[in-house]
Amino acid sequence: MKRTHFALACLLLIALFSSAQSTSESQSPNQAPAPQAAQQPSSPSQTPPAGPPAQQTGSDQPKDQPKDPLKNQAPPSGTSNDRLFFALPNFLTLENAGHVPPLTTGQKFGVVARGSFDPIQVVWYGALSGVSQAENSEPGYGQGAQGYGKRYGAYAADGTIENFFVGAIVPSLLSQDPRYFQSGQGSFFHRAGYSVSRIFVTRSDSGHSQFNYSEIVGAALASAISTYSYHPGRTFRGPAENGTREYWPSDRTLKNTASVWGSQVGYDTITLVVKEFWPDIRRKLKKQHNPRPGL
Repeated sequence: MKRTHFALACLLLIALFSSAQSTSESQSPNQAPAPQAAQQPSSPSQTPPAGPPAQQTGSDQPKDQPKDPLKNQAPPSGTSNDRLFFALPNFLTLENAGHVPPLTTGQKFGVVARGSFDPIQVVWYGALSGVSQAENSEPGYGQGAQGYGKRYGAYAADGTIENFFVGAIVPSLLSQDPRYFQSGQGSFFHRAGYSVSRIFVTRSDSGHSQFNYSEIVGAALASAISTYSYHPGRTFRGPAENGTREYWPSDRTLKNTASVWGSQVGYDTITLVVKEFWPDIRRKLKKQHNPRPGL
């Protein structure tokens, strides 16, 4: 199952890479050399189009906190209302966040539940289950409506359990911040490297960098629960030609658990790269649909 999930994510990343490169090329003629950190960022995607900087709350804020009227502003809870590709929940990603207060335990569980039970997940898990059934992955589930229903339930449970362990349970126990803080600056490869590194490095609730136990340990725990609870065990396949009984091998093995864990971490890595560049793509799409008057 996770292999299919991972393959779909790779396709999304390839599309995103192409879009990000075209965005970077369209913006590069207007970028200044900008070796000075004290000046306003020169990227057109992060520079206000001649609006009054009226939302400043302190005299030293404008240089460190560029205001972008096209970005998705985070609500007071410290989370986002954004959606990847205008569909998939992206509530734990913040743009140009700077210093923000940590999430409480209740907020961590609340935002994870909000994303995990979002109506779009019904469609997302349904598509993944259909691909999985077409490939006959985990054949112990069988085929037909019954097999599809089992695969759908497993996908929904896998996603929900992993979301809660990585985004709420382990972060609450270890006081780590489950949010992704977008870099938004530098070359494509610099930003891609930053986003990949967030799999292993995260913020603590106190604002310090820590090893990302929430991701690595949380995904491992979720994979173990998933594999050894409701994924198919040794399943009767049918009689062989010689009259003996044949069985599908059990998926409840340590090897399969490690495979699911590795695939999940890989999928989450790709998701972080998508989260890093999605705001740029979103702003570009909005500008194309809402061009400035006179242009």
